[in-house]
Amino acid sequence: MSDVKKVVLAYSGGLDTSVILKWLVEQYGCEVVTFTADIGQGEEVEPARAKAEALGVKEIYIEDLTESFVGDYVFPMFRANTVYEGEYLLGTSIARPLIARRLVEIARQTGADAIAHGATGKGNDQVRFELGAYALNPGIRVIAPWREWDLTSRKRLLDYAEQHGIPVEHKRKGGSPYSMDANLLHISYEGGELEDPWQAPDEAMWQRSVSPDKAPDEAAEITLRFAKGDPVAIDGQEMSPAALLARLNTLGGAHGVGRADIVENRYVGMKSRGCYETPGGTILLRAHRAMESLTLDREVAHLKDELMPRYAELIYNGYWWSPERLMLQAAIDHSQTVVNGEVRLSLHKGNVLISGRRSETDSLFDENIATFEDDTGAYNQADAEGFIRLNALRMRLAARRRGGPA
Repeated sequence: MSDVKKVVLAYSGGLDTSVILKWLVEQYGCEVVTFTADIGQGEEVEPARAKAEALGVKEIYIEDLTESFVGDYVFPMFRANTVYEGEYLLGTSIARPLIARRLVEIARQTGADAIAHGATGKGNDQVRFELGAYALNPGIRVIAPWREWDLTSRKRLLDYAEQHGIPVEHKRKGGSPYSMDANLLHISYEGGELEDPWQAPDEAMWQRSVSPDKAPDEAAEITLRFAKGDPVAIDGQEMSPAALLARLNTLGGAHGVGRADIVENRYVGMKSRGCYETPGGTILLRAHRAMESLTLDREVAHLKDELMPRYAELIYNGYWWSPERLMLQAAIDHSQTVVNGEVRLSLHKGNVLISGRRSETDSLFDENIATFEDDTGAYNQADAEGFIRLNALRMRLAARRRGGPA
């Protein structure tokens, strides 16, 4: 361990990472640099500075990364209409490559030998952080204390903190019993009664959305404008990526949009039950698909749908920086050059309903061909007979082979 002189720690200021900070100094005899990222978790990150200073840290990085998080990670992911296992919008997964990138960059800037994180040995985040770090710096050393130490319970962590004079803010009575992860895209909840997949979550758990039962009786109507597959304006008002997603969160949450209760397959092999709130992302997914329905070629759209589960799996499992994800992203981004226009949506009691879509420059919808009225010769309906007979040929041959009528 003596060969590690300096470590960059992903630091939140909470119990786990504060103990990790002291443990690294004690076990490795190294200097610790802390990095705290603001990615829209809804809590002040600046207090982490005072906590790190109190523990003797000299180099402290606290950064607002919300715009990069949404513009460079969330939006590219949503261009693919990405959903893991049919339900999860990957709110935690998509934040990890950004944090891994900054850990590696700060390690390079400060001359650190290693990076460290507080992810446990049971979860997906350890994989995501470390795959990202190795992809960006193959020679980086990664320290994962949860895989090394014997502080395997909250009581042991608290005892260690007391023994080493680490200040710990105890939760107020009645505080959240859940393990939570929050950023501008979502909040996740695990643990507590959620470990029983039959047990319904307590209504008091949800933080970003009202219950659909208590949402307003009157629907809210909004219009999203897209440019090259990304949302750029709400109701005609242009916004930055982070501001736009924050606004969608507020609108969706007020109408009970974006709740999910999922049992998912973790990369490490176990099933895990989690609940998620992703109001803005839920709206964005529905709107983006509606925009593509008008502007994408049929075979391009279908191919995207075939590739999406693989793309989602890559992000969930931590392969954001892999060559295969970058290859898929290039193809997805190329498809988005024509995804321009507006989508009108209605938010009502947990639902996101599409009520209109239009594109002045890239619509493939031709009313003259699609109409049920007189199409003035734009489409020869008699052509359909040959089309059908040709496509039926292989099935007719198979039927004859089985002894069907000639």
